[in-house]
Amino acid sequence: MSFTLVLLSLMAFPFFSAQTTIAHDVAHRLEAHYHHTRSMSAVFLEAYRSGGVGIRAESGKVYFSQPGRMRWDYDSPEKKLFLVDGKNVWYYVPADHTASRTSVKQSSDWRTPLALLAGKVNLEKLCGSLKLAPVAEQPALRASNSIDAAERATEVGNEVLVCQPRKEDRDAFSEVFFEVNAHDQLARVTIRQPGDIETEFRFGDWRENIPIAESEFHFEPPSGVAIVDDTSLAGKSP
Repeated sequence: MSFTLVLLSLMAFPFFSAQTTIAHDVAHRLEAHYHHTRSMSAVFLEAYRSGGVGIRAESGKVYFSQPGRMRWDYDSPEKKLFLVDGKNVWYYVPADHTASRTSVKQSSDWRTPLALLAGKVNLEKLCGSLKLAPVAEQPALRASNSIDAAERATEVGNEVLVCQPRKEDRDAFSEVFFEVNAHDQLARVTIRQPGDIETEFRFGDWRENIPIAESEFHFEPPSGVAIVDDTSLAGKSP
C-alpha cells in the first residue's frame, strides 16, 4: 500500500469513529426516552412496497404500554387489529371473521419488535452495526440525488440511524432506518428485507404517559369468529 493510501486511511478513521460515537449517542437517547415512558399513543401511516413498484398504504392509531404491549387499530382502508399482549400476538380482520394467534417469540412480523418501545429498547442487540446517515451530519448533502431516500429525514432537525443486521439475521432484514426527532421520539422506521421488500412506518402526534385501559391490551374474540392458533401449528411437522 502506498504512503498516500495509508495517510488517507488514517485521516478517514477519526471520521468513521466519530460518526459511530454520534450514532450510539442518538441511539442511547432514544432508548433512555422510551425506557422512562410507561405508556404512549401515536397516529401512524404504514406503507408496503415489493419489487420497487406498487405501494399499499394503511393508517390508524397505535398504543404502547410497558411491559412490551401494543395495540395497532387500523382505520383505513380496512378495519383490522394487530395486538401484542406481552405473551401472544393477535391479528384480527372483522370482515374475514377470523383471528390468528401466535407467540411473541415465534412472530416474524416487523410490528412485533416495535414492542420494544414499550419496554427496554436496545438497538445494539438488534443491529450488527449502527451508524448515522451522512445526510443527517452534512446538511449540504440533503439536496443530493445520490443519497438513499430512506436516509433523508422527513423533517429538519431529525436524525436517521442506519442499522445493519447481524450475520445470523441477514435473512430477516437487510437494513433498518430509524428516524429520531428533536424530542428523542421515533418519527419513522423503514425496514428493507431480502427480495426487494420495504415496509415503512411513520408516526406523529405522540402522547406519552397517558392512561390506557388495561382491556385495550387483551383480545376477546367476538362470537362466531374462528381462531387460527399459529403457535400450535408452528410446532407441528409438515
